[in-house]
Amino acid sequence: MGVTRWGLVGMVFAFLVATRVHSKTDPPDVSALSVLYSSLNSPSKLDGWETNGGDPCGDVWDGIDCSGSSVTKIDLSGRKLSGSLGYQMSNLAHVTYLDVSNNNLKGDIPYQLPPNVKYLDLSGNDFTGVVPYSISQMTDLEYLNLADNKLNGQLNDMFGRLSKLTEMDLSHNSLSGGLPQSLGLLLSLTTLSLQNNKLTGSINILANLSSLNELTGGNSWSSGPAPPPPPGARPLASSHKATEAGSALMTGVIIAASIFGLLVVIAILLIIFVRRSSPPTSIYLDDEEGVSDHRQFTPLSSQELSPERAGMVKDFKGDAFKPTFLDVKKTDSSNSFDVKPLQSPSSARLMHSPSDRISSFNDNEFEARLRRSVSIRPTFYSFAELQTATGGFATGRLLGEGTIGCVYRAKYPDGKVLAVKKLDTSSFQDSNVQDFNDLVANISKFSHPGIARLVGHCCESGHQMLIYEYFRNGSLYDFLHQSDGFSNPLTWNTRVRIALGTARGIEYLHEVCTPSTVHKNIKSANILLDAELNPRLTDCGLAKFYERTSQNLGAGYNAPECTKPSAFTMKSDVYSFGVVMLELLTGRMPFDSSKPRPEQCLVKWAAPQLHDIDALSKMVDPALRGLYPPKSISRFADIIALCVQAEPEFRPAMSEVVHSLVRVVQGGSRRMDDYDY
Repeated sequence: MGVTRWGLVGMVFAFLVATRVHSKTDPPDVSALSVLYSSLNSPSKLDGWETNGGDPCGDVWDGIDCSGSSVTKIDLSGRKLSGSLGYQMSNLAHVTYLDVSNNNLKGDIPYQLPPNVKYLDLSGNDFTGVVPYSISQMTDLEYLNLADNKLNGQLNDMFGRLSKLTEMDLSHNSLSGGLPQSLGLLLSLTTLSLQNNKLTGSINILANLSSLNELTGGNSWSSGPAPPPPPGARPLASSHKATEAGSALMTGVIIAASIFGLLVVIAILLIIFVRRSSPPTSIYLDDEEGVSDHRQFTPLSSQELSPERAGMVKDFKGDAFKPTFLDVKKTDSSNSFDVKPLQSPSSARLMHSPSDRISSFNDNEFEARLRRSVSIRPTFYSFAELQTATGGFATGRLLGEGTIGCVYRAKYPDGKVLAVKKLDTSSFQDSNVQDFNDLVANISKFSHPGIARLVGHCCESGHQMLIYEYFRNGSLYDFLHQSDGFSNPLTWNTRVRIALGTARGIEYLHEVCTPSTVHKNIKSANILLDAELNPRLTDCGLAKFYERTSQNLGAGYNAPECTKPSAFTMKSDVYSFGVVMLELLTGRMPFDSSKPRPEQCLVKWAAPQLHDIDALSKMVDPALRGLYPPKSISRFADIIALCVQAEPEFRPAMSEVVHSLVRVVQGGSRRMDDYDY
């Protein structure tokens, strides 16, 4: 009898242990909630929560619901909480409901939010800054409430993919500017609250949303036709005669439109026939309509900083691995290939280590295709056209000035905006038109997501100009050194992603291009940021025009060996990139005369401290507000230390730098069992 009793007790104990093990919460969820708890100042009112470890799904954590081992719901509404939401919210991949409304949370809304959330309520807090663009990736979002905060700035065009969104409340903030066009695509939207902001412009964007009930008062809308009345509202006037007149008018409009459309189709067919029957008159043809002037790249928040595979291809040259994103598509006009950044349906993700990469076709086929002539034909722009688009190269259109020329913003009546690099005539004083054409042909062959794309050129009346994509966010230098970093900071994950994206672009130049290309002008001012803060390295292929090595980079970027142009090598590029990484880590300029003398040169000040944990924590950019994983910072610093070594032979190749940065990313994605990430 005693044996049976103890056996029964043992079975119950084993069952409880098994249940406990089975209900163990996923490590990424545990880590994210622990960071959230710390960021909320570890409030004792949240029963069961822990700052390090714990089991939210196995134990009872106040406000947390789970399904199996995954956290699915966070409801902390009205708890009088303070602090912020931390930096790991995007690791909560299974959370579909997040409500932290009616608290005292401050600071920016994190760029990293749960990616698959359906219900998101952050209202009634003191959040500042802009509406994060990462919301554009929440394709399952149905309810969004950011009301009663202190949000400011313009609404980005971020709503195009939110087809399931039915209710949105942005009222009682300080949002300004006009409404983005993508708001008109929210066909499922039934309730929109925008009142009491500083919005301007027209609200006609909402006219096609027939089932929408909107509240738009307390703004400064421009005059113009009003949007349609809510469903069920009576028209202002109606009569049988008016209806007949309207029908007759509509019939006439339809007939006229049909005739006009037929004429347009005939004209297009004639143009196509004429173009196909006549040979091209120049080796530089206009861009095809199918090639967008502004390629879309989805934002990379921390969920993109994961090691998931992303449709990559391999190129082996000897024993070295050359990664790049390629979409090889045959053109209609020739046997050449257009090489474009490969985009996945969801987001461009970071790569695994070389052993984990996947080829989209076999290596022999890839090598054969890569050896063919890659042709991305830049458009020829006339000098008169560019002069008009830049306002006569007005000072007000000046974007920047470098050693070999100035960059201007060119704006066209159709809304297209381009960046025009007007080269200094002294750069071509010993060159001819063919030299410039050769330069354009070489630059146009660069095709990589991390490199700014050349879209056109001009060589007329003694002027040589290169036309690039325009990036409204400007450069990394602008973000780090010329803006208020505390109101619009780059998060740590974003900084790591910028470093990795830039490193891949340099690796492409050094180890994929044939012949290898030395950039010779790597600095934060030449790293542009697109709408989603993805990096684009510019000034590629212009190395031969930088004859004054000590001037082109600026103080602080030059490697010690670069005392003359011929001394600049790929290892010098690595050094300059290491300085850029130091800027990302510290938020400091490469050379700052306003600092005490021992701190003026960033490398000399920072390099001796990169392996000192205590000193390193004091070097980190204050704009990060402590929201970073210490282990990731330490690994990032280790890479910097290798890149900025005084002897060039001891610096790593860019492929090694890329591999090391990927490991930083993977460490941040996989090691979720402690506070570090």
